[in-house]
Amino acid sequence: MLFTIVHTVHLLAAFVYGGFLFTDILFLQKMQKSLPDNEGSACREAIMVHVRKVVPYALFVVVLTGIWMFPHVFGKVGPEGLSHLQIVLLFKAFLGLWLGLRGFMQKVFKINPWLFKSHYFPFTLVVIIIILSQIMWVA
Repeated sequence: MLFTIVHTVHLLAAFVYGGFLFTDILFLQKMQKSLPDNEGSACREAIMVHVRKVVPYALFVVVLTGIWMFPHVFGKVGPEGLSHLQIVLLFKAFLGLWLGLRGFMQKVFKINPWLFKSHYFPFTLVVIIIILSQIMWVA
């Protein structure tokens, strides 16, 4: 029962984080370009003020619940070595931890990333993580 609750919280927080990246890339950046310079920037910043209060913490929840669920899903390594599920889960966990570390450094220590300053790369990683989460059960 506890696993189901944590998994549900994990998915909801992932929807918040991934949904913001999706919205930013497909709508907010284009809205900013279609409005006059100062108006577009002001409009996007008005939205981002509220986003910064929710989205980073949603990412932290995703990472922390993912860390909690990891040993439950990973299981034990058999005598034949890692299963396909375990290999895919390790790769998925690495990408998730990288996103979480990047977000933590930005939010807590105010360190902006040197590379990939837009949301395209994190969104790509979220899509890859979603695909891996579906593949790992059939691999």
